[in-house]
Amino acid sequence: MKRTLLKTIALGSFLTCSAAAMADQSDYKLMVIEDSITAAPEFEQPFNSCALNVESKKYDEAEAVCTKAIALLKESRGPRLKVRELTSFALSNRGVARMMAKKDTAGLSDLYEAVQISKNSLVSHNLTRAKEDLSL
Repeated sequence: MKRTLLKTIALGSFLTCSAAAMADQSDYKLMVIEDSITAAPEFEQPFNSCALNVESKKYDEAEAVCTKAIALLKESRGPRLKVRELTSFALSNRGVARMMAKKDTAGLSDLYEAVQISKNSLVSHNLTRAKEDLSL
């Protein structure tokens, strides 16, 4: 019974969490999950930590925690559309981290995959920005 209540609370948090964009000086957009009232899903901390590490120019750490967030999202049992959108955002954040670390091929790959999952304007903006930076 206690376990079911915890799952319900976590799912409620998952349903109410939303992503917000953080502006970076490079004009890439980083997505974070806004704080929720109820217990946070386990992927929220690495998801937000990724964006904060990019902001702090700790690109290797950002890449590692974004990868963790993506893996946790793949295991998530939340609503499929929300999981897909958040996975797209996590891929976009990791793509930005990789672009900033001069790992252009890996960064572009993440950004293209993110756009394939969700055609969100923030994700599309990051891909466009990366292509501009690389003169593609």
